[in-house]
Amino acid sequence: MPLDEVETIGAGTVEKLPVTKLTITPPRFERAAVLIRGTAPFMQHKFSQKAIDKIEETQRKGSTAKKGTKKEARVFEDDWKAAMHLSLDGRYGIPAAAFRSAMIDACRMAGFQMTRAKMSIFVEADTFDATDNCPLVYLSGEPDKDPKLMPVRNDSGVVDLRCRPIWSQWECVLRMRWDADQFSAVDVVNLLARAGVQVGVGEGRPFSKNSNGMGFGTWEVAE
Repeated sequence: MPLDEVETIGAGTVEKLPVTKLTITPPRFERAAVLIRGTAPFMQHKFSQKAIDKIEETQRKGSTAKKGTKKEARVFEDDWKAAMHLSLDGRYGIPAAAFRSAMIDACRMAGFQMTRAKMSIFVEADTFDATDNCPLVYLSGEPDKDPKLMPVRNDSGVVDLRCRPIWSQWECVLRMRWDADQFSAVDVVNLLARAGVQVGVGEGRPFSKNSNGMGFGTWEVAE
């Protein structure tokens, strides 16, 4: 019997029905390494392990957490160091997901479905964070040696001070992987370039979820 026909038998009759064939192609991924170079300072804010430990301690104590406790003196230099992502081998890094998210956000401007991009574009990690195992891309460059205090307004409306590491000069090599049935290599590079101009990464980026940003964390495709 031909593969495109099926016999159904009933009440003494034989009927041949066409078969609908569904073909799913295997995944076809391509890869490339792309050098990006910062066009504005990059400011990082990792949620520190000290803050996590403090929250855990408070929650374990429950209703007795605030009884008789004293507020510790704040060491802003420690805040500065704790806000950095450091790899297992002691190098600086940026979460790989930050660049992937930026490219997915940039799809808004390119008219491509973000849900499809979410399943099609990936940034491979070079290493992992030494404390929380966050996948990282190596960050080339040194942070500015003069930590600066910046006033911010908390959700409660109270003004507070923050001390965050800033890289005035920085660059990264991104190891990209994408679904070649959805994007060409040129598409991926152009999308990465759009993300660098219109979205950015880190604190104060143009497409910040909480503000219009400070113009930080932008980049250009170098090669």
